[in-house]
Amino acid sequence: MAIMPMFPLESVLMPGMPLPLRIFEPRYLAMFADIMTGDAEFGVVLIERGTEVGGGDQRFPIGTVAHVRAYYALESSTMAVAGGGRRIEVVRWLDHDTYPLAEVRDLPALEWRPGLADRHRQTERCVRRLLATASEYVDVPWSVDEELADDPVTAAWQLAGIAPIQTIDRYALLGSTSLTQLFDRIEGFCAEAEELIRLTASPFELDD
Repeated sequence: MAIMPMFPLESVLMPGMPLPLRIFEPRYLAMFADIMTGDAEFGVVLIERGTEVGGGDQRFPIGTVAHVRAYYALESSTMAVAGGGRRIEVVRWLDHDTYPLAEVRDLPALEWRPGLADRHRQTERCVRRLLATASEYVDVPWSVDEELADDPVTAAWQLAGIAPIQTIDRYALLGSTSLTQLFDRIEGFCAEAEELIRLTASPFELDD
């Protein structure tokens, strides 16, 4: 168990994914001032109900440790870029006068097996196909030819991070207990998203 500063967000941070932040709330400015004197790490969890600003939100328990890579103090705010690392689960939230603090435990890392290479490539094709389809109708933050990490486990998490799917679906991916389950879920959510695109696109666009 560890005590960790926490940053609840309306998005899910996946291991291996970047997290740009603009920090302006006094509680999080104080949090960053504290963590930058130590290991520069904090936890990120998805907000279940409420908003990022003002507090009083309810939060999902599974999250990701973020490590600050760059930090720029401005006149009225702070810009930071962090990277997603290991997964954690909140055991209990602690009373803290300034910013959210929780007791957390690490979740087991997913293990790679050589026999997963073909499955990994299949899942990657599904994600890139969905990115190509979605980009024809909406702005997507990731390109079809987005580069992935050389490490296959990190690359698998990055596929979960760049797939243009619903936030709650991405949270389900974060809770995967094996790479096989992660691949199954990614492909399932991508198939659902592609079907939704087909249903909402006009017949003229589809025939084109």
